[in-house]
Amino acid sequence: MIELRDYQKQAIKSLYGKVEKALMTLENKVVIFQAPTGSGKTLMVSETLKKLVRDRKNDKIFSFVWVSVRMLHEQSKEKLEKYYEDDRLIQCSYFEDLEDRKIGENEILFINWHSINKKDINIFVRENEQDNNLNSVIRNTKDEGRDIILIIDESHHTAKSEKSRELIEVISPKVTLEVSATPHLAENVFEIERIPLSSVKDEEMIKSEISVNPEFSKKKIGDKSADELVIESALLKRKWLQLKLKEENANINPLVLIQLPDKREGMDDKKISVINILEEKFDITEKNERLAIWLSEQHSDALANIEKDDNKVEVLIFKQAIALGWDCPRASILVIFRESKSFTFTIQTIGRIMRMPELKYYNESELNKGFVFTNLSNIEITEDYAKDYITIYEGKRDDKLYSDVSIPSIYLKRQRERTRLSGKFVNIFFEVAEEYGLDDKIDVKSSRIINPVMSDGRITDVDKAGEIEHKGIIDIELNEKELSDRFDRFIAQACSPYAPVDSGDRMKTAIYLYIKQKFKIDKYDPKAQVIVLGKENYQTFINVINLAKERFRTDVIETLGETREVQQVEKWEVPQLISYNSRYEKTEKDKSIMKPFYAAQLSEPEQSFIELIENSDKVKWWFRNGQGEIKYFAVPYKDKDGFERAFYIDFIVMMKDERIGLFDTKSGFTAELAKERAEALVRYIKEQNKKREKKLWGGIVTFKDGSCRYNDSESYGGAISESQAPYWKVLSFK
Repeated sequence: MIELRDYQKQAIKSLYGKVEKALMTLENKVVIFQAPTGSGKTLMVSETLKKLVRDRKNDKIFSFVWVSVRMLHEQSKEKLEKYYEDDRLIQCSYFEDLEDRKIGENEILFINWHSINKKDINIFVRENEQDNNLNSVIRNTKDEGRDIILIIDESHHTAKSEKSRELIEVISPKVTLEVSATPHLAENVFEIERIPLSSVKDEEMIKSEISVNPEFSKKKIGDKSADELVIESALLKRKWLQLKLKEENANINPLVLIQLPDKREGMDDKKISVINILEEKFDITEKNERLAIWLSEQHSDALANIEKDDNKVEVLIFKQAIALGWDCPRASILVIFRESKSFTFTIQTIGRIMRMPELKYYNESELNKGFVFTNLSNIEITEDYAKDYITIYEGKRDDKLYSDVSIPSIYLKRQRERTRLSGKFVNIFFEVAEEYGLDDKIDVKSSRIINPVMSDGRITDVDKAGEIEHKGIIDIELNEKELSDRFDRFIAQACSPYAPVDSGDRMKTAIYLYIKQKFKIDKYDPKAQVIVLGKENYQTFINVINLAKERFRTDVIETLGETREVQQVEKWEVPQLISYNSRYEKTEKDKSIMKPFYAAQLSEPEQSFIELIENSDKVKWWFRNGQGEIKYFAVPYKDKDGFERAFYIDFIVMMKDERIGLFDTKSGFTAELAKERAEALVRYIKEQNKKREKKLWGGIVTFKDGSCRYNDSESYGGAISESQAPYWKVLSFK
């Protein structure tokens, strides 16, 4: 039996609801299911169809048509037959398997999109003597009183072509379900169900990131060609990954994928060149079965079992055709050659190396990455998923400036996270709201909620990207329906990282009950929604919600009977290399040990602290620490309930006199909540100073009245106040 992950359960429930909603309308509707590559799209759709058949609301009965590109319809049919083999609730068929020239009840007809779109072989649609064509099959099926649901797999390849529109008109399905990682959204879409990439990564289904040409600056080029350098680097990485997998007791032979350019860009010449390099330099050939080739004109015998984890093939040469639908989780390295000046790098391309072979992360973080090696000088990323996924920046440790830290750290191996807010969140929200003084900060007479609308827009070139020319903006006040919709969107966003489908009601209940208790405004009253969404109150509610989610995570999620494996790092050092995605921005910081310095978003205290240490002539270098990975520094502590946690402080500061500063920046309310972490940091410093020559110092840092203060008291009393002021020392780094 297949065990569904939490995000899959939530997506199935939500997608089912949206398809049911579409079925209740009078018109034919389009529902989009957008899910990242590797998330299990086929499984989730199959479970949604099963739920539709099992529940049969309003006595509806269904027939299904499943259309896929290339040969994916065969893969999809095989997968669904496996999913349905236990209960036989749904039958899977090809066109020739249909009985009585119709799609039966709870039967799926699988069709290859490309075969039915060819100009001269449109056998399924055209009229023929036997009246055995798609038109008649659809007509016969509808005559039986069944609603047809059309599933278009990888819809971004198909659904918008002229012939595709004609086919959809022939089928005229009650609901069209378009499934894709990167759908081409149209204006007439009825509902959209999206799965965030982060949800799939949190469940360890796919790689944590993709690294492009790592450590190339340190390569010794010599007389190697660019192709030789790329292939050699890929194979060295493959060998290293293989060794590390053995250390993890994983019987997996990593596979290198080499993608050739198409024929018009010299595929034949490149193929010969690559094969020669593999044979002459590395003894990798088809003959010794370390190499397999998958091209339209050439298929190696070794392809038969290449997807198996322990298969002996080390390198697969292929062309673009393999990049869609092929599933081989042991593939972890992609080599790309292009002769043209530019190359579009999409999520479909890197999708082949995104899957985790055992659907879990390993202790060695490099095993949780995919790798791309390429001879390109520049890569353009065109899909939103890829922008936040692929490594496009690198910060390197300045080893000329660096001096060893060698301090012990811990890493708590992450367990499966719960993904929904429970009823306890309501009480936690009230507690945090009271501590924060929410009612005193709310303006009940908040501004009206308006929608800015473009006035007199003008498009002169439909193919030109950029803003539409317009003469002005008009403000339109939202009606109750629009206000309710905006409030629902606010709730959905506020629930993150918890699934809105299962958490939204808890979030709404907490907010509505609080407003009713404090301001006597009834639940669901539009006035309550205006109070929350008003510009005077919006950020205040966001602050309280975020603090409540943090406490919910600490007090509820992390205490649900899950223990975390503690991994000791005896001598922690600043990482030599850190990879960043496009959300990070480069900033010049002279004393940052990472060159260049990248940050996604710095808080005001962090910015102020960096300015302070940058301007100090006593500071040799500093490091802004990260979160949640073994390569970052963490201090062990126990929360108020006695559970072991890891405290990832913000900054490590190396002084010129060799003292090492450990600091964590806080402000206002967050400083009040830092007791357990603050005291653990002080204890850690005290214990280490008994054992080592390089002395440690530091504590919680905050800013008040233009002055930087830090607290290194063994009994932390909270943020700066009149009673706590003596415990907060001035921090000047002078």
